[in-house]
Amino acid sequence: MENKKTKEFTGYKVIENYLERDKEMNIKRIISGIILFPLLAILLIFGNKYLVDVFISIVAIMSIHEFYKAFKDKAKPITWTGDFISALICFIHLVPSEYILPAISVAILFSLLVLFAQVVFTSMKTNIKDIAISLFGICYIPFFLVFLPLIRDNLENGIILLWYVFFISWGTDVFAYFIGRKFGKHKFTEISPNKSIEGCIAGLFGAIIISMIYTVICNSVWNLNINYLYILGMAIFLSIVSQIGDLAASSIKRYCKIKDFSNLIPGHGGLLDRIDSVIFILPFAYFLLSII
Repeated sequence: MENKKTKEFTGYKVIENYLERDKEMNIKRIISGIILFPLLAILLIFGNKYLVDVFISIVAIMSIHEFYKAFKDKAKPITWTGDFISALICFIHLVPSEYILPAISVAILFSLLVLFAQVVFTSMKTNIKDIAISLFGICYIPFFLVFLPLIRDNLENGIILLWYVFFISWGTDVFAYFIGRKFGKHKFTEISPNKSIEGCIAGLFGAIIISMIYTVICNSVWNLNINYLYILGMAIFLSIVSQIGDLAASSIKRYCKIKDFSNLIPGHGGLLDRIDSVIFILPFAYFLLSII
């Protein structure tokens, strides 16, 4: 009888400690968000395009280092290539707008050429797995992130339209997280055991609700005359892409047997943990927003 009571007490303490840690983590997430969001907003709204390019370049370099570090026990990525391509974002607006997409294509080909050259000139000390992960990191991070300054500065009303990317991504994350935690009963995928079908559906509706509210603001305050039906379709599509992006990052962490890419941001993990779903939708958002 005494042993049973001891077990019950121990189990209660475990649950209590878990809830305490979970509460502390949520507080850290909220505080980090309160600090970082105004800084991001000020930069994107008031910063000139060259300052934003430098900022995105730094984010890309830090994120790709987190990505390559995750694979340290699996391969030997050629980190300097990722740094070099990420640094080129600083100069994206020196390229005439009509040549930007061809320039990105050439940069991908150049990256592949340099990586294979590394294999040749190191006599196979760098192998195919190393360059595959290196190229994947380059395509996944700097080549996705470069579409943020392109949306902001190359599209008409780009500063206003860019916030669709953030609101859809954040709306998806926030609604999926809180509704999924409270009502989620059906597991969605083994990639991320905490993801539920209920949370995914809630995330979809969260993106729709927030993007529609923002469209009302855009049309009434800035007289943009954005089509609501188009935004509905765009929000649904980008929310799904955002959730795939989140799960893609989770699959990488699961493969590398890590919880977070780093502990840079309290309550959120690494920089890549915070932007994984945002960067995934940027290229798609660029093309969808360009025809509004």
